[in-house]
Amino acid sequence: MPSAKVFDMDGNVVREEELDSYVFGAPVNTAVLHQVVTAQLVNRRQGTASTKTRAMVSGGNKKPYRQKGTGRARQGSTRAPHFRGGGTVFGPHPHSYDRALPRKVKRVAIRSALSDKAANDRIILMDSLTFETPRTRDMEAFLGRLPLDRHVLVLLPERDENVIRSASNIQRVRLGNVASVNVIDLLKYDHVILPVAAVEKIVAMFGQEADDALQMKRHPGVVLRRKAKEAAAKAEQPAKTTAKRGSTRGRSRSQEE
Repeated sequence: MPSAKVFDMDGNVVREEELDSYVFGAPVNTAVLHQVVTAQLVNRRQGTASTKTRAMVSGGNKKPYRQKGTGRARQGSTRAPHFRGGGTVFGPHPHSYDRALPRKVKRVAIRSALSDKAANDRIILMDSLTFETPRTRDMEAFLGRLPLDRHVLVLLPERDENVIRSASNIQRVRLGNVASVNVIDLLKYDHVILPVAAVEKIVAMFGQEADDALQMKRHPGVVLRRKAKEAAAKAEQPAKTTAKRGSTRGRSRSQEE
């Protein structure tokens, strides 16, 4: 089961907390990560680039010179693409770059990114992350007491103005909320600082129970069949253990005789 160290505000290790294996111990699917990162970057594009074709450029209504007798190539307009000031061929036009992904794919990608961080000891848990007053120097001192690399992602369970204002001037720190966690931030930053309350929210959002609740809305049979198999497997285990105990007792009695 994956685990992470819990630190206090002084940088001391308080304990080691076990993490949910479904969220932080999932297999890392690099193909899904690439798909989600590509879609997320593409969706940031505005798609407002525009060029004018020869039909949109003003002018060029008159034929520049007569058709024959000049020895030059025939031309019908000075706004053709090969003229200066002419239209653009195959230029960009405003359109949408949005790429939709299934909800399951996004959730698998987030679990893969969190699992990769947990496997490489890149998750730092905090008992509580609070400051009495907003001060950048206090945040810098706090980060200096932790085993961190350069870039840090801090995910808060709820908005805290003192923490936000303390880290707003530090370029290597990015603050975010658990509700807006995304794959690019998880992969971009070296370490992730999570209060214990934030971990509980992440498990509630992306854990097994949350997936089952979403699955029950459309395909309840899948969830019911899986739970039935798990219940049957649990029922078989005590029967096997009792059978093994009975066989060992019978062997010991036969040996004594």
